[in-house]
Amino acid sequence: MDSAVLVRPYRFHLRLAQAADLLPSASLRTFVLPPVGSGPRARLPRLAAAPSTAISPTEAEKADVATSHSSPYPDTTLMRVTVESLQYESGYLGGISEKTPPPAADSGANGAPSPMEYLTNILSSKAYDVAIESPLQFAPKLSQRLGVNLWLKREDLQPVFSFKLRGAYNMMSKLLKEQLDQGVICSSAGNHAQGVALAAQKLGCDAVIIMPVTTPEIKWRSVQRLGATVVLKGDSYDEAQLYAKQRAESDGRTFIPPFDHPDIIMGQGTVGMEIVRQIKGPLHAVFVPVGGGGLIAGIATYIKCVCPEVKVIGVEPFDANAMALSLYHGQRVMLEQVGGFADGVAVKVVGEETFRLCRDLVDGVVLVSRDAICASIKDMFEEKRSILEPAGALSLAGAEAYCRYYGLKGEAVVAITSGANMNFDRLRLVTELADVGRKREAVLATYLREEPGSFKQFCELVGRVNITEFKYRYNSCKEEALVLYSVGVHTVSELEDMIKRMVDAKLKTINLTNNDLAKDHLRHLMGGRSNIKNELLCRFVFPERQGALMKFLNCFSPRWNISLFHYRSQGETGANVLVGLQVSAEDMIEFSYQANKLGYEYTYEMNNEAYQLLMQ
Repeated sequence: MDSAVLVRPYRFHLRLAQAADLLPSASLRTFVLPPVGSGPRARLPRLAAAPSTAISPTEAEKADVATSHSSPYPDTTLMRVTVESLQYESGYLGGISEKTPPPAADSGANGAPSPMEYLTNILSSKAYDVAIESPLQFAPKLSQRLGVNLWLKREDLQPVFSFKLRGAYNMMSKLLKEQLDQGVICSSAGNHAQGVALAAQKLGCDAVIIMPVTTPEIKWRSVQRLGATVVLKGDSYDEAQLYAKQRAESDGRTFIPPFDHPDIIMGQGTVGMEIVRQIKGPLHAVFVPVGGGGLIAGIATYIKCVCPEVKVIGVEPFDANAMALSLYHGQRVMLEQVGGFADGVAVKVVGEETFRLCRDLVDGVVLVSRDAICASIKDMFEEKRSILEPAGALSLAGAEAYCRYYGLKGEAVVAITSGANMNFDRLRLVTELADVGRKREAVLATYLREEPGSFKQFCELVGRVNITEFKYRYNSCKEEALVLYSVGVHTVSELEDMIKRMVDAKLKTINLTNNDLAKDHLRHLMGGRSNIKNELLCRFVFPERQGALMKFLNCFSPRWNISLFHYRSQGETGANVLVGLQVSAEDMIEFSYQANKLGYEYTYEMNNEAYQLLMQ
């Protein structure tokens, strides 16, 4: 197989203006939640519907929207890239290019700790005041399936069900008494918040945690129970982070970053120290989930010092590949848009210090799909009866993909199960996609002749392959019907043989297994085919909060008719919404302005193969 990086062609999409780019700081909604037990049960205030948006903005108003914003990212010189600009086959060890190594004159960041300083500080870390030495457990079922010795580093068993408390406590334990007396502050949508809150509880320090308004109640209540003050601010993490940094300056509190600080990295590095101590015999590779890079930077710093022959491999989702792209370009980049399914690693920009260390020490990055992550969540449940969050299962998905891609046999590999803060309502989506991720289920579309006996012929061609879902509706206006169905398969060859039987019988068949639009929406909309004038199809991500739908409708209705609407909740990551609107060519500029002003992430889908097959 060609080892060159496979770069997919650029797919047109409109970059979303983030809500923080659209709203002045004073306009962001703020809710301060009282500590648990301090009074009546805290409730999120009901948000009023947003006022109707003017449909014909002036040029001055458009300029205000485009220029009057603050960014949570101080470095505005970063190259902006799309996730699609670097995509390669799952399991391939990519991200490294001729641009990755640092320039010869680059001796490291000014004032950054040396490798020996990192090593000694990891060895003397105070993280164990709050963290446990998590077990390294053998996974016999997965090991047998993959032909390797797979070990699971169980960071999901920490007191806050995530590794994040290691770095937070390590940094906070080094603060001066005066700094602790002033208190700390951080921004987080989940695991980092709990780590800071627990560390503050242990150190007797006041902590303020800034979380987006869209944060699920289960998460902010978990932080409150640890004694921290929760402030819900803004609709996105970027808004929350911007406000937290402003509040840190105004209140004199110490800001505790989620990943980009040497003390945070050193605390996370204790995971690598434990792996080296716990593993018996030679080790081929350690697979680490990558968001901002704090965990992998700490692990790589320790392991490469004491066991340089061991590979340290990052794992990222295809739609959140900030580290792979940064390594590939030899500099930190900013993603224009990031997927939120694995929300624990959904960052647009990796850390400055974490990138410096990863550029020097990490062996590459494996990319995996949302389906593969779901499959690994199921694998972990079947292996250990534990349920991981998507980011927590990320490295397991990467380890499985890597072992299959390279045909690895007999080697020992470690995957870090980094977190288990899973919302129960997300399990529905996970179960739907797990078998697809395992390549045990395929989504297909076949053209079936509208004549007596055609359905029987179709079933005969399917043969012994199990049909798990089938959608068909007779259409008297057409000679052929397009049926959408799912089949359960055991091997890739079994699926290929079935498709070949269909093609040989002159029944055109298309494999839509990797088409998220078909799986998330169109498989539920069969029978909705129609030729609608000026129909514009978009996928939006609605924040999970009251008033989100009305805000959307106030932007577009009644000016543009809504021709299609399909809503699928995905828990704390927001709702995935497919929308059809009738927008004339003359209105496209105005529509784009309103869509950007709305601030919800969106993508055009008119050229999607599944849409053209199933809906037009």
